[in-house]
Amino acid sequence: MPNLPRKHLFDLPEGVIYLDGNSLGPLPRGVAERLESCARDEWGQMLIRGWNEAHWMDQPARVGNRIGRLIGAPEGSVVLGDTLSIKVYQALASALEMRPDRKVILSDKGNFPTDLYMADGLVRSLARGHELRTPAPEDVADAITEEVAVVMLTQVDYRTGRMHDFEAITRKAHAVGAVMIWDLAHSAGAVPVDMTANGAEFAVGCTYKYLNGGPGAPAFIYVRPDIADTVRPALSGWLGHEAPFAFDLDYRPGRAVERMRVGTPPVLQMTALEEALKLWDGLTMEEVRKRSVELSELFIREVEARCPDLTLLSPRDPEARGSQVSFGFAESYAVVQALIARGVIGDFRAPDAMRFGFTPLYLDEADVTRAAEILGEVMALRAWDTPAFKARGRVT
Repeated sequence: MPNLPRKHLFDLPEGVIYLDGNSLGPLPRGVAERLESCARDEWGQMLIRGWNEAHWMDQPARVGNRIGRLIGAPEGSVVLGDTLSIKVYQALASALEMRPDRKVILSDKGNFPTDLYMADGLVRSLARGHELRTPAPEDVADAITEEVAVVMLTQVDYRTGRMHDFEAITRKAHAVGAVMIWDLAHSAGAVPVDMTANGAEFAVGCTYKYLNGGPGAPAFIYVRPDIADTVRPALSGWLGHEAPFAFDLDYRPGRAVERMRVGTPPVLQMTALEEALKLWDGLTMEEVRKRSVELSELFIREVEARCPDLTLLSPRDPEARGSQVSFGFAESYAVVQALIARGVIGDFRAPDAMRFGFTPLYLDEADVTRAAEILGEVMALRAWDTPAFKARGRVT
């Protein structure tokens, strides 16, 4: 029996083709039951004893190790907790302290806004003359100079799926003495990543997309093991303390990546994620990537044959894009709404991109072909051209 797809392991609505796992992964079977047992048997019966008896306090490291196996990180180098914005801030603040004589943070103008917002906020708070530079994504490599303290990039562009050259960018950063931070929000669980081979100092990512942890699932942070005991955590939270229950008045950072813990772990959310990660047992990222490329290539062929008015926004070369395909159209938002009404769920990103994620864990060729057929019908009939589909909701 082939490893993929594993549709029977997901609780997907009948008749829905879900092409939005790059934004929110669907509910894996077993997660709801595990959440119920955690709430009823652990929280309900153990009460505060659950921190020890149900091993809640160990979850951030235990689940971090499971994620580490998907991103090529060694045991004990990944920890879970808080949000991706917090993890970006932590990594960036620590990285800047590692290069006190440099003032430039280099990102790109296509980076996800929260990364840029956090960088801008940190620069303003420090008020030490730091500068955030955001060239076009294709110009990043040339912009890595000896002025740069930190290179902070998202590997897979959230709008188009365009991928930075993971290895070459890190090599260039290190060649000029800069610290490297990778945001793996659209990489973890989608494309093969090897943090050990890459050598970047930090990586961060969320777990509610391809890892199916559920809305609001906690983020992760990776710190390269050789520096993990020396980086200073800017957010010196209680649970990043060496001995949190000593209740010392002075902060002493915990061991290795544990020092990057901040607040109380979200036990219910982390329990859902831990159960969801069982989906990956027996799978390799290489086989997931192979099927993802096959499905996305099929989708591009089928859509371009049916929809001459759409423009491919993603790189045509599958090696240059992640596990998503984006098409451009002036009324992309309305088109996506018309698709959703017909049971094909993708999403929209301003100004004009309709995005479709390809997750081989629950998608197959028949799903992809049917989705393209429905998109073709929506375009041919101008089914999107109604006020109802053009009225934008708070979340787009």
